[in-house]
Amino acid sequence: MTSMFRRAIGIFLIVVTAAVAPTVTAARPAAAAAPWLTVTDGFARFAVPTSEIQNAMGNVSQLVVEANVGPSATVSDLGLTRSGDVWSSVIGPLPPGLYRYRLRGDVTKLLKDPTNPTTVASDPTWSTFLVPGDGARLLTDVPAGLGGTLGTVTYPGTVARRSATVWTPPGYDARRREPYPVLYLQHGGAARHTDWTDLGRAAQILDNLSVQGRIRPMVVVMADGDAPDVPADLKRLMRAVRDGYHVARDPARQAVAGASAGGAEVVRAALTRPGEFAYVGAFAATLADPPRVAGRTVNRHLALLRIYTGNMTDPAYNPTYRLMRTLDRAGVRYEFDGVNPDAGHDWTAWQENLADFAPRLFRRVSDHRPSPGHLPLTHEFRPPAPGTTPTPWITRDANGDTFVTVETGTAFTNAGRVTLWGNWAPGGSWVNVPLSRDGDRWRVTVGPLKPWFYYYKFVVDGVSHKDSANPTRITTEPTWSTFLAPGERARPLTDVPAGRGGTLGTLTYTSTVAGGERTAYVWTPPGYDPHRATPYPVLYLQHGGGQNYTDWVEMGRAVQILDNGALAGTHTPMVVVMGNGNVPNFTAELLDNIVPAARAAYNIARDPAQQALAGLSMGGFQAFDVLKSRPGEFAYIGTFSAGVFNATGFDVPAVNSGTRLLRIYTGNVTDFVYPIVLSTMATFDSLGIRYDFAGVTPGPHGWDAWQKNLIDFAPRLFRPGSS
Repeated sequence: MTSMFRRAIGIFLIVVTAAVAPTVTAARPAAAAAPWLTVTDGFARFAVPTSEIQNAMGNVSQLVVEANVGPSATVSDLGLTRSGDVWSSVIGPLPPGLYRYRLRGDVTKLLKDPTNPTTVASDPTWSTFLVPGDGARLLTDVPAGLGGTLGTVTYPGTVARRSATVWTPPGYDARRREPYPVLYLQHGGAARHTDWTDLGRAAQILDNLSVQGRIRPMVVVMADGDAPDVPADLKRLMRAVRDGYHVARDPARQAVAGASAGGAEVVRAALTRPGEFAYVGAFAATLADPPRVAGRTVNRHLALLRIYTGNMTDPAYNPTYRLMRTLDRAGVRYEFDGVNPDAGHDWTAWQENLADFAPRLFRRVSDHRPSPGHLPLTHEFRPPAPGTTPTPWITRDANGDTFVTVETGTAFTNAGRVTLWGNWAPGGSWVNVPLSRDGDRWRVTVGPLKPWFYYYKFVVDGVSHKDSANPTRITTEPTWSTFLAPGERARPLTDVPAGRGGTLGTLTYTSTVAGGERTAYVWTPPGYDPHRATPYPVLYLQHGGGQNYTDWVEMGRAVQILDNGALAGTHTPMVVVMGNGNVPNFTAELLDNIVPAARAAYNIARDPAQQALAGLSMGGFQAFDVLKSRPGEFAYIGTFSAGVFNATGFDVPAVNSGTRLLRIYTGNVTDFVYPIVLSTMATFDSLGIRYDFAGVTPGPHGWDAWQKNLIDFAPRLFRPGSS
């Protein structure tokens, strides 16, 4: 059992090493090799044979999946755990959408998944996968024969010959009387025109919009955006498209849109050279300095200028604000799609932008509002100057989501790679988000984060470090820091008003099992009376492997959960004892040492009907051991992410008659004990042991789930008919 809990803690520790120039390798799996990635119900499961990694990379001590699974679809590192002949991990549930990923060994070695046939032409190390669902309907393939056609056009660029991807609509007729209107899609930086189809899913979006009758039949040209002279390059492309396709030359039937630096270029062109395009879309345009604008001239030529941006993690967020203020002062008419609260500077956002922009072209549109759920942009995002304030620095968006900014000290100025590890991936999983150098420090803003409790650490060139500017501390994990994202959802985890909560004290006791003095935390309810005639019921609450009695307070927020329950009147007034379970014989430690010491120091009941026992992970396994060896000792049992391995030895009649509530909890399939919990319940069914299954708690084998478990379990204790 000890090795299992070491593995559990190992899942927490995703470590990377110093970054140098990456080495791209290629694995050649045997024919009909099992896929390294499977996706079911939104959960992505990676199972990578160690032999294939050895063949491709040699010996590696750390292996991660680099994927856009962080907040705002940030590309982040998901650690894989090696067990026998497989490196594995599970993450999810992922929101519907397109994901890209690759493997990174010891940071410097990059590898494409050779079992995944998808490709990204601009970077052959990437593969993609689609998580289906309502939010990704436009990204799916239409039935064969119903979509448009992809082609390629080549043209003489300003430096060398270049290519562009061309989408023609279903039923495209090169000889029809009326030329087709045309949309030119640009991208900036080092991206290639193929990214619009490989990562932007432009073909699927346009196909679906066409099948649904939501766009006018048009030709869409997807171009490279890294030309030294973008306007000149675009003119040459337009000439080549007119030569090869039946498209309109009238500016009123020409549109242009661009993402990132490409968006900046098209906006600048629209404002300084109006009359070339009647429709302009700026997808996260990183336009640092908006040009001077002749408002009347621009308005006379533009039918539509629609502006898009992601949230405050998007580098275009502040430039978009400045652009709109410039347009306002010049009297330029434009539409703002609003801040996309869930997306940053990523293809996830630009897919949505294209899906919103294309239906507005070459037709009358009555709805000029922002997309549903998008937010106003009223000011720039300005975190404090480096080194001027403690971190984390928390900002809340208009919808209540939290964004947190953290930075390192100056000690890591010369570091090669710095990441931020935390529980902010889908379902509360742990990923590493890269930091960027900011002067002599490293900094990152992470979000959006829903209201809850978060913990994090810096990983600097493979070594874990605490955020020294954050005063919070975790005894058993000294490099971790914590913060609370406020909001109604996190109310059970927040501090109650001063003087309204219970009292946290310490209990020192002698352990005959461990052979020394030990300490427990004890929470007593508001108004606790050590002399009242009726002793208080008591809950013994245990921690997991690698932890101790401090963790339920420092990580589990047990004090806040219990205080809020007491204040709301949902909890029976009780005493809660959090002991140290790191002993070879927990049953003896509990019954011979912890319980007698607690009874001697506090006014608590001895009646089994007034005693409860609960634990997480290792503590849950220990609770099952107590249930087996001493049935009826505790009328209430709660097990959080735990099970039994040996079904023999249970006195079923004694368990059923002596237990008012046996409530079993588990995280979702990302919780490595999930199958053990299911097996335990099947065993209990076969034995006839009565239990109450709480259902699957969203989250992995971590505090996100266990906090929710205590929130659910505590109100059920010591009440008539508790269940």
